[in-house]
Amino acid sequence: MARRRQKIWITRAQPGADATADRVRALGHEALIGPLLAVRNLDDVAVDLDGIAALAFTSANGVRAFAELCAERALRVFAVGAATAQAARAAGFRLVLSADGDVDALAEGIGQRRGELRGCVLHPGAAEPAGDLAGALQRYGVEARRLILYETGPVKLDAETAARLVLADAALLHSPRAAQVLAALLKAHPAPRLRALGLSKATVRPLSRTPLAERAFPSMPLEAALLNLIDRRP
Repeated sequence: MARRRQKIWITRAQPGADATADRVRALGHEALIGPLLAVRNLDDVAVDLDGIAALAFTSANGVRAFAELCAERALRVFAVGAATAQAARAAGFRLVLSADGDVDALAEGIGQRRGELRGCVLHPGAAEPAGDLAGALQRYGVEARRLILYETGPVKLDAETAARLVLADAALLHSPRAAQVLAALLKAHPAPRLRALGLSKATVRPLSRTPLAERAFPSMPLEAALLNLIDRRP
């Protein structure tokens, strides 16, 4: 039986949205690009790696922003999940470990290796991160500091665009922040027949009280696994 061609709303920020849209089209579906977040790299950020033993990334955006500013690729990298780890490897980092979970899982994984670290862990990321990684690491006795590289803000969709996008068969979500923006938008534009497909359990959690046809996430936080959910009906 031929698969039904679906309309899939790509909610992630650019430049990732275009790449995801290409993968959705390759699966035979229609991609509706409507980012709910926009990323703006901060100007005049100084990267000081003195005393840094490892880098910790909680998003692919953090990887990309750091890689644009700094040529260092020899440091060990701890990544929150497979997608972030994949971005780190693509950026040229050679030693990358993935927690395959959330910020707490990442902190625990780094804490288990604190004896291997001879220095501080640097967390390059957003002005408003999804979780307090540096604080969590301190509880494991790991010295950590943040490096703010970019800001992520919600995109305000006009009423006509929002009304069109919520008619999609499914919305793809790559971060809890995007899910928070979607939850707020759906209060004004209810879409009980929309499927919310998130990269992880933490990603779809902000939608727990939002009327939807489905909230689903893959067993591994990989975009390929996320895309596999499109044709898996509840």
